[in-house]
Amino acid sequence: MATALASRLSWNSLTIRSLAQRGFAASAVSQMASEKPVNSKSFKIYRWNPDQPTEKPRMQEYKLDLSKTGPMVLDALIKIKNEVDSTLTFRRSCREGICGSCAMNIDGKNTLACITHIPKDQPTKELVIYPLPHMFVVKDLVPDMTYFYKQYASIKPWLQRKDTPESNKEILQSPEDRKKLDGLYECILCACCSTACPSYWWNQDVYLGPSVLLQAYRWMADSRDQFLNERLEQMENAFSVYRCHTIMNCTRTCPKHLNPGSAIAQIKLLLAKN
Repeated sequence: MATALASRLSWNSLTIRSLAQRGFAASAVSQMASEKPVNSKSFKIYRWNPDQPTEKPRMQEYKLDLSKTGPMVLDALIKIKNEVDSTLTFRRSCREGICGSCAMNIDGKNTLACITHIPKDQPTKELVIYPLPHMFVVKDLVPDMTYFYKQYASIKPWLQRKDTPESNKEILQSPEDRKKLDGLYECILCACCSTACPSYWWNQDVYLGPSVLLQAYRWMADSRDQFLNERLEQMENAFSVYRCHTIMNCTRTCPKHLNPGSAIAQIKLLLAKN
């Protein structure tokens, strides 16, 4: 009886030990399966701090695991700022390609960070990010948009009437006239097109640039506006419009797939007719 009891205790001990080993092995396998492999990518980002005027602008490299990062470039920038380097400065707002705040130069192209996918076909290639080119920099990836907005204000971007509509009455517009505004009103003033234009680089003080001229034509094409001649008179000089040499960088880089080059050509036609 004693021998049988000892044998049973030994069997139970072996069974418990075997089950424990199996449980540990299963736990290790489960943990390995839940851990994603590291998918590292380098981001080289332009850095400049106006509070340190003696330091020259530099490129700073950050490495992120893409398996723990959102799919867009803006996701990567937010992760760097939140978890790696809180001093990194950039503009952002809507994250939907609507506000134009996160416009910057990504891998050599002016675009919006919020709608630009992080390329995964070349994981070893670094992603290079600069602020919009040929503009003064406030800090890091933040360009100074002051003069750009002054140019925008100069075209008086609102509906102008010579007669006063009846009280509480809309100014009606036919579906055909409304359709003429398609491809114009969608502009979000991100300045990607203007800062990609060599003519704007060379003559920024006198040439309005693709973005502002597209907005100007938006009001010229609006059947409800009654100041077409006055708007054209403002453009009647050698620089406001005619510095455009149809290089078409503006159309190629527009993140909203608009055609500022076509709008500028329409303004030139109107000037020729008037």
